[in-house]
Formats: sequence, structure tokens, C-alpha cells
Amino acid sequence: MTEEKRVLAFDFGASSGRAVVGTFDGRTIHMEEVHRFANDPVMVRGTMYWDVLRLFHEIKQGMTKAHLAGPFASVGIDTWGVDFGLLDERGNLLENPVHYRDARTAGMVEAAFRHISRQELYGITGNQIMPINTLFQLLSLKEQRPEVLARAKKLLFMPDLLNYFLSGACKAEYSIASTSQMLDARKKCWSRRVLAALSLPEGILPELIPTGTCIGKIDAALCEELGLAPASVIAVAGHDTQSAMAAVPTDEQDFLFLSCGTWSLLGTELPEPVINEASEQANITNEGGYGGKASFLKNIIGLWLIQECRRQWLREGREYSFGELEQLAKAAEPFRSFIHPDAPEFVPSGNMPERIRDYCRRTGQPVPDSVGAVVRCIDESLAMRYHQAALELETCLGRTYPRLHMIGGGIQSRLLCQMTADACAKTVLAGPVEATVLGNIALQLLSTGAIGSLREARQIIKASEDIRTYEPQQTERWQQEYHRWEEITSC
Repeated sequence: MTEEKRVLAFDFGASSGRAVVGTFDGRTIHMEEVHRFANDPVMVRGTMYWDVLRLFHEIKQGMTKAHLAGPFASVGIDTWGVDFGLLDERGNLLENPVHYRDARTAGMVEAAFRHISRQELYGITGNQIMPINTLFQLLSLKEQRPEVLARAKKLLFMPDLLNYFLSGACKAEYSIASTSQMLDARKKCWSRRVLAALSLPEGILPELIPTGTCIGKIDAALCEELGLAPASVIAVAGHDTQSAMAAVPTDEQDFLFLSCGTWSLLGTELPEPVINEASEQANITNEGGYGGKASFLKNIIGLWLIQECRRQWLREGREYSFGELEQLAKAAEPFRSFIHPDAPEFVPSGNMPERIRDYCRRTGQPVPDSVGAVVRCIDESLAMRYHQAALELETCLGRTYPRLHMIGGGIQSRLLCQMTADACAKTVLAGPVEATVLGNIALQLLSTGAIGSLREARQIIKASEDIRTYEPQQTERWQQEYHRWEEITSC
């Protein structure tokens, strides 16, 4: 009989985090959430920070609660991409990491292009060029706060920083490093050309390690403080998208997937990055994943739009569950108003419903005048954007995909899943909801040898989860409305 294996996964999103124990019995993975906590940014004198010491406190709480139910063999951490902390010469954190939605990167993309062209930058890194990327955050430090950068001896991305707090190991896991716009996508190393062009210090970047590397044990003093056994610290796919990618429940080597959460990421998994004129024009990113594979992805704003609307309505004294919002959207008039989800005005936090109404006024559309109309506008617009992104990927790769694997928290909205099937004219296979956590757990099990291959891990996840199928409906109507959406959002 196979001995059960218990591992502990920490999954940090842009608004919350959780600790989940994964138990593998040799056939299926069972998950138990043992701790959940808020992850709220903190605005101090005009700068938006992550409260990273509070987050590490929550990691301690999660490990303590997990240990009460029994020992765990390893710990893995995944987070969002691009953000980082800086350590001084003694290994101490210089300041709290700054949030990617902070305004400090305004104008930094244009400033970078004065030293290196867009074509060359994309040609080296293969990254979708976005102001939030680590490269532009570092450039803002060099331009605006050079004294901070001068004191920095090491840069650690968010999951690497939390791993450092756990183990003392200063490493850069491959998937999270690949979000930075500082990695040479083909050579799989830091790009000296990019760093030199912007006069950024190469020496602060840590050693790159493959996804799934064991970087050590939980620090002895921490084990003593919390009464823990010295479990291994595994550098799983630190970027949550790549942990989710590991959990796509498919037998196919060539597949299309959509990870739907605060951000939506639509793409496929390839042996090597695709960097050409078509991918540059479409601004498609190449990220690193398990086994050195490339994820060919399009970043799209996702449920952030609905989350921010919900927060605004809560500030106004109107509290809605996500289920209630879905029912209100379902009852609203279809195809009344559209937005482009990735329009710049929707990136910062704030009064999202009013911004959506302003967008509709500016583009000569009916203004969404109810909660349901606003949410329906978001859902339909996201489905249209998914279709557009799928077309861009298929054009770059010269092939089409009949199915779309949809994973993540967004699939709890059956309305959005059906709209996505309709807009994309593809069969949508929805599940698992907890893809990121399952991928984190699976990568720990791969690292420790409990699972033999990524393909085997995906089969185990498929056997562990329920997958819901959505067939496309009313495709002609959706195609007509898609052309109208294109016209409106191209203005």
C-alpha cells in the first residue's frame, strides 16, 4: 500500500492568501484548507506597498495549523508575478515591496525605449511589454530613488523572498524570473544586454534555479519557534500562472488554456519560446514553466474588474456575493454595452462602475444603469477579449484549437464559462477551480519523487477533480457582436 504523502502549499493572490495541505494517496490528491487571510496593499505617503512581514506572519500561522493535523514533508509558495523585495548587505529587507499597481512606473516604458528599442527588448525577453514589469519598476528606482538601489545587494521576487524568510536561501526560481522582462527567453539566463542598456546592476540578481528545486529546509530557529519538523522548502512554480499550468487536466501535449482569476491568462505550452514579428505585434508573452518549457500567453485583466466593482458597491453600503452578481448579470439585457477590459483606466483601483459608465458614454453606447448591467458588460467584454486573444495566438502558431481548458476561480461563474464558449466558438472544459494550489502541490510531489512526471501529475489531477463541459451556443450572434465589440473598442 502506498504511504500517504502530505505537503503544504501557500497560494498568494492579489487580495488574499491561503495555506492548503495536500495529501496524496498514490491515486488522487485531497486538499484541506487550513488557513486563509487577507492580502491588502497598504498606501503610505502616496506609495502602495505589500505588507510582506504580515504575510510571513500568516505563513507561520498556516504552518502551525497544518502541523497540528500531522507532519508535512515540504512547503511550496506561489504568488503573483513581477514584484520584488530588496535586501541589504546583511541580508535584511530594505523596505516593503512596492505593489505593481503603484504609480511609480508611469512613463518608464517610454524612458526605457530611449535606450533600447521595443523590438530589441521583446526580441530578447519575449515578454509582453507592460508598465508593471520588474524591469520598469527597477528603472523607476534608478530614476527616482537611486539611493535605495545603491544600497541593494540582492533582489528577490515575491515567492523567492518568502522562501528566503523560510530557509535563508537566496535563489531566483525560473518561472517567476521569466515575468521580469530581464531574462533572455531563448538562453534562459539574465540578459546582460537589457540590464546594460538601462544601466541596471546585474549583481543584485540571484542565481537562477529550475522550477521544482529543493532549496533547503525550514530554518532551524523557525522550527524551534513554531515546534515544527524541518520540512523541505521547494521552489515550485513561483508564478501562480505556471503552478496553474501544471494542473491543466489534459492528455494532450498541445492544448489551449485560460487561467481565470484576478488576471486572465490565455495561452498554450510549448517546448521553446515563440518570438517573432507576429507575437510582438500581438504583444504575447513567453514565460518559463516546469521542465524549462515555455508558456505562450496573453495577459488580460480578469475578475479584477468585478472585484473592484464589488468593493465600490460595498463602500456605498451595498454588499453582494459573487453568486448574487452573477444572477443579476444573467437577468440583464444582453449585448447592450461593451468595454475593452485592458483599457488603461481599468488598471488602477478605484470607482470601477463609474469608470465603466464613463467608457460607455465616451464611446456612444448605452450607459449601464444597474448592478446587473455593469457585471453583464464586464462578462461579455471579457468573453470577447478571450476570443480576440485566442485568434491572436492561433495566428502566431498557425493552428486552431477546438477546445479551451478553463481553470481557476473564474470558472465558478457558469455564466462566464458559457459566454466564453459562445464567444470563442470552442468547447470549454472548466476545472479545476483550485488549479494553482493543485499545481503547487503536484510540483512538490514531483520534486520529492512521489509523482514521476508532469503528464502523470495532470492525470492524477484529472482523476481528483470534476470537469464541467460547456458547448458553444448562438455562435452566429456572438460573432456578429464580436465585430461590433471590435469597432467600439478600437476607437
